[in-house]
Amino acid sequence: MSKILVVVESPAKAKTIGKFLGKKYIVKASMGHVRDLPKSQFAVDVENDFAVKYITIRGKGDLLKELKGAALKSDKILLATDPDREGEAIAWHLQELLKIPQSEKCRIEFNEITKKTISESVKKPRQIDKQLVEAQQARRVLDRLVGYKLSPLLWRKIRKGLSAGRVQSVVVRLICDREEEINNFVSDEYWTLTAELIKGKTIFAAKLNKIDNKKAELKNEEQVNNIIAEIRSDNYHVKKVNKRQQKRNPSPPFITSTLQQEAFRKLNYAAKKTMLVAQQLYEGIDLSKTEGTVGLVTYIRTDSTRVSDEAQQEVTQYLEENYGKEYIPDKLRVYNSKGKVQGAHECIRPTLISRTPESLKQYLKNDQYKLYKLIWERFLASQAASAIVDVTTVELAVKNYEFRASGSIMVFAGFTKIYTEGKDEQEKEELGLLPVLEVNEEITAKNLMPKQHFTQPPPRYSEATLIKTLEENGVGRPSTYAPILDTIVSRGYVIKQQKQCFPTELGFIVVDLLKNFFPEIINIEFTANLEGQLDSVELGEADWKKVLKVFYDPFQQELEIAEKEIGQIEIADEETDVLCENCGRNMVIKRGRFGKFLACPGFPECRNTKPLLEETGVTCPKCEDGKIVVRASRKGRKFYGCNKYPKCDYVSWDEPAEGKCPQCSNQLLIKRVRSGDKIICSNKECSYEKEMIKVDV
Repeated sequence: MSKILVVVESPAKAKTIGKFLGKKYIVKASMGHVRDLPKSQFAVDVENDFAVKYITIRGKGDLLKELKGAALKSDKILLATDPDREGEAIAWHLQELLKIPQSEKCRIEFNEITKKTISESVKKPRQIDKQLVEAQQARRVLDRLVGYKLSPLLWRKIRKGLSAGRVQSVVVRLICDREEEINNFVSDEYWTLTAELIKGKTIFAAKLNKIDNKKAELKNEEQVNNIIAEIRSDNYHVKKVNKRQQKRNPSPPFITSTLQQEAFRKLNYAAKKTMLVAQQLYEGIDLSKTEGTVGLVTYIRTDSTRVSDEAQQEVTQYLEENYGKEYIPDKLRVYNSKGKVQGAHECIRPTLISRTPESLKQYLKNDQYKLYKLIWERFLASQAASAIVDVTTVELAVKNYEFRASGSIMVFAGFTKIYTEGKDEQEKEELGLLPVLEVNEEITAKNLMPKQHFTQPPPRYSEATLIKTLEENGVGRPSTYAPILDTIVSRGYVIKQQKQCFPTELGFIVVDLLKNFFPEIINIEFTANLEGQLDSVELGEADWKKVLKVFYDPFQQELEIAEKEIGQIEIADEETDVLCENCGRNMVIKRGRFGKFLACPGFPECRNTKPLLEETGVTCPKCEDGKIVVRASRKGRKFYGCNKYPKCDYVSWDEPAEGKCPQCSNQLLIKRVRSGDKIICSNKECSYEKEMIKVDV
């Protein structure tokens, strides 16, 4: 019997596909890339039309030998790497190493790992797409030009171990620029005045909107108090009632970037974790002895919102059978994808809509279940009918003041019965219910509620808002966002606290240096334009070597100028009030491979080091002598313990709050963000709780 060798990227995928294909197929995994640019050399000949030197990746020799052996025993070779630029490049490298003729149709691709899709794909091989390969090669060489030319400059001028990347540097700049905006922001005081109105048993709120037919601008407490004194005893008459029906459409199905954003908002997953779990769902989960291992979602690295005709028919039928005909839209939904993406690519969706999250729960780990549920619900909702909402806006007059109240009633839930998109904090807005009101009707005020506010600077980036900004500006590729966010933290340019990204002093120094000497490298529009040029290479509209030359010539000149003009930059260690037990010097904060730690500045004479503990300012309730400090578990999860450990073994997952419980005199109050931003008593038998004080936005 003739044998056909199928090469995929991962062992998990090989295992799944191997079960779908018959005995005449041999399925092997390449374990990702088998050939790449060497780490120890620049490996790009800029003088010889950007000729590239590739080598077999260290440790892949035996694997490659195994693949070559399998290839010799096979009558045909099919390369089934991922359906994107990088996957095409891996297939091309395998073609070269396995000595497959350039003209041979050896490339197959699939968007989902199901028996039907795999069986169909092996019947439709094609030639390697050279344009896709050249686009990926251009990206790889661009990143090498920046990384291997710019990073050594940072080592020489600042310190060893730093790196600069084509997209990475722009990401750090965004975070630094936002921090500067926040630092330079001048806050202004303003006030709002809300009337608590009553009709029958219904109480509703209306906000002061106009004074003498002009927009109300309340700048101080005195102004607000004068208005309250003037209208305190007056009734309000309904001046205008505006009713309109509003149609709300569902969000598109997930692409890579929106999946990362929504998983961060709703599941608190970092981009890296989202992609790891999504990859598991894509490569295959063992469901049962009867069904076996099957891929649950389509390919997870995509910019396309397209849905195949077959999947659209399946989801339409599912909606009709489980929700009713009214939940099917008048026209099948088609969403426009951003930028230039291949028409063959699809959105991220379940491979079979009838596999509900609940039916799979017993086979999935908790993280897998949550992410699958998110993908499943988002896809189902994206194909459902619009929600219909009755929105009412009421204008009420009292003397020369106009108050406005808005409310909404859901007429038809539509897609919202299945799923609603998460929002970032600054986007949240809710409308309450209003009673039936008629024009000229008199309404009584129950209360007038003034509130002081201060204008707020723009919020710091979270992973979700950073990814959203990168996507909106066309910077980088969604599949690279997770490793980039990881890199800028590990390099010490950025720290993450309470889901927010803060630039470090090192981050500011590097960004300022790049702004002064490499303005285009750190320019958002320039980086986005470069992505557009790579898309043009993929479409055959641009030559990849010309794209590289246009970039490299001015970049090389900037490098030469920077080398001459940048002096040595020293970053002073942050001094603390912790004294070294050995020599009495004030210890300083250093950064190592496992994060920050305290070290004696007298090195090498004094080599004393100790962990850097973040204090909470709360006394330990167990020994009443130590202080509670922040610690981290082996998996990186934050917990709280006594700084006298191991003498005192107090630990808790709950963040402590200052003060004692006023209700039971228990020594420890704790913060409970999950249950509505409250401070509660750690004594389970005590019911004390209070809301945390927040700054108004």
